Amino acid sequence: MSEGIPFNRPFITGKEIEYLARVIENRKLSADGFFTNSCASLLQERFDIKRVLMTPSCTGALEMAAMLSGAGPDDEVIMPSFTFTSTANAFVRLGAKPVFVDIRPDTLNIDERLIEKALTRRTKAIVPVHYAGIACEMDRILEIGRKHGVMVIEDAAQGVNAFYKRRALGTIGDLGAYSFHDTKNYVAGECGALCINNPETLERAEVIREKGTNRDKFLRGEVDKYTWVDVGGSYLPSEIVCAFLLAQLEMMDPINERRRQIHDCYYQSLKPLEDRRLLRLPVAPEGCSSNYHLFYILLPDVNTRDGLLGHLKNSGIRATFHYVPLHSSPMGRTFGYKDSDLPLTEELSGRLLRLPFFNEIKDTEQALVIDSIAGFFNRRGL
Repeated sequence: MSEGIPFNRPFITGKEIEYLARVIENRKLSADGFFTNSCASLLQERFDIKRVLMTPSCTGALEMAAMLSGAGPDDEVIMPSFTFTSTANAFVRLGAKPVFVDIRPDTLNIDERLIEKALTRRTKAIVPVHYAGIACEMDRILEIGRKHGVMVIEDAAQGVNAFYKRRALGTIGDLGAYSFHDTKNYVAGECGALCINNPETLERAEVIREKGTNRDKFLRGEVDKYTWVDVGGSYLPSEIVCAFLLAQLEMMDPINERRRQIHDCYYQSLKPLEDRRLLRLPVAPEGCSSNYHLFYILLPDVNTRDGLLGHLKNSGIRATFHYVPLHSSPMGRTFGYKDSDLPLTEELSGRLLRLPFFNEIKDTEQALVIDSIAGFFNRRGL
């Protein structure tokens, strides 16, 4: 096995080249042409979203959401430490402080029972992160947000086409952010979307996205010229990116079904090892419908995780860990955090291992991953 089994390989539907050729033929390369608008409309209609604004990345969507929250110097934003840097950076760049809350042991999502204790008069937003396409406990989080007048912003980077009590992730809070990065279920290299669920934020969101101008109003004929009216940035993706993405979104159902098959194969094949308490498999609480974004296992301790990681690597299998908790990072320490502040986050992140997961993984490749994991424990006499 010369090349081995990669951790990820972006799926190509076959329509991408046709759609890219149409962009070139149309000579409309900048945002908000046919393909940008088609992606937004498809997401709006499928997931019942009031308005979707396509962005160059999920990072861009989160940055827009942070500005819409009104966060600034001396403000605080509640979020898990077990997330990507973009979740925190979106607010830190505005001068706000991330307030990290520990995670649940079952889903690895923010522990909703700890959020209210972390609230202060300076709290501007709560940012739940839906890890692995499994929903946070959104009813309780929304209840807290409404009770205290705090905005709820969903980081649904991993949650496109996953659901909480039949509501699409990203559509439940005031705002939601999607990712279509190379590693996600539906890919465009780098692309994202901001879900506008609170209509009161829409007008300013359009301005922020268009470099602080009211250009969208001008294009709709609502003003006779456009000008600088607020702070903003360039948060528009190109038509080229959205042409690629549309080919993916149109194949959402078959892509999701294939990922379900891969997920179920891992789960059923590794269940005997869980029954022997050698590892733990992912958990989806009642009411949470996964999009099968990734498959992870939790090992008993960090040494076992690292040993298995090395064993798989030697077998040509590219498994990987996930986030280094933000509170324990060099940047996190600048906010006064230290080791042991979030014990579950630290423990679980050190035990987690993600397995190769991509649409075109062969049955023989997946079987090899499963056999290699079993072989690791057998060699230890377990």
